Amino acid sequence: MVTSDATLDRAKPQSSLRQRLFTGLGGGVALAAVAFGIWWFAVGAHHVTTEDAYVGADIASITPQVSGTVSAAPVGDTETVKAGQVLAVIDPTDAKIALAGAEADYQRALRQVRQSLASTDAASAQTDSRTADLARRAAETASAQAQYAKAKLDYDRRASLAASGAVSGEEVSNATTSLTTADNALKAAKAVEAQARADLAAAKDQEKAQAALTQGAGVEDNPSVLAAKAALDQARLNLERTTLRAPFDGVVAKKNVQIGQRIATGVQLMTVVPLDKVYVDANFKEVQLRKVRIGAPVELKSDLYGGGFKFHGVASGIGGGTGAAFAVIPAQNATGNWIKVVQRLPVRITLDPAELKTHPLRVGLSMSADIDISDKH
Repeated sequence: MVTSDATLDRAKPQSSLRQRLFTGLGGGVALAAVAFGIWWFAVGAHHVTTEDAYVGADIASITPQVSGTVSAAPVGDTETVKAGQVLAVIDPTDAKIALAGAEADYQRALRQVRQSLASTDAASAQTDSRTADLARRAAETASAQAQYAKAKLDYDRRASLAASGAVSGEEVSNATTSLTTADNALKAAKAVEAQARADLAAAKDQEKAQAALTQGAGVEDNPSVLAAKAALDQARLNLERTTLRAPFDGVVAKKNVQIGQRIATGVQLMTVVPLDKVYVDANFKEVQLRKVRIGAPVELKSDLYGGGFKFHGVASGIGGGTGAAFAVIPAQNATGNWIKVVQRLPVRITLDPAELKTHPLRVGLSMSADIDISDKH
């Protein structure tokens, strides 16, 4: 019996210690729950977070607009370039020859149009000359007509007096000869006038034909000159396109061109990434987006810089569909054993340019994003 009492005496402190431990554990859990509740209502309920976020950018694909052989490629992968810096050069020899030919065609078109304008002026002068000639011929015809009328009157008077013997036969013969001469002169004058009229009509037709070539346009705005000028501008543009330049400041990536390589139009030679204009696409669950608004402030962290530096930005847009909706092979949920899967929507986040300047990011890096969905902003 003494042994049993000793055992009980030793068990009491152990039971008391166990109770205190469970009480402390329960109190700790309760305190943690209270602390979490306070944090949730004060902070957590006003934020949505995700680690499914990646850096993106509107990169420039450098592709040639003319074909040819690469004669220079002075930049390499990872190299920083400035806007306008030469990235590659296509041998410009063919383009220079084409430009010289287009320049010659343009000058030829100018000369031809100037010649046409001069011909139009000459045709107009010729028409004026033919008009004056016709007027002169018409006057000659009128004179011949008057001479014929006089000769006819003389003949008729002498012919009527010849029967009574008042005039001699010689006078009648002379009157007949004069009438015949006047008639022939009138016919000749009419023929010459008709020819002058025909020449005037031909001159007018020639003037119209010349005017049709230059009507309503000067030398520079003549259709032939405009066509030659367009070909010249195209040739000059093709020569400029043999030099490929950076469209903006950035970093060269995916270079795929070497000196001596024969390239075709539209082949991608390299890309340029604008590091000062990168953004983040953060994929949030659909249940997290109920209170997300455009313009909401965002804090982001990158593994590249660790947790010691936070990026700041704003939500600038929400995607028009989920990744599954725009997949090459969309998900087919019309099955008998359908199970709901929470979808994610991308939220575009615009970053602070000043922070990007001091802490540049690269396309494709993973980020963690925290959007403030409180009503403070």
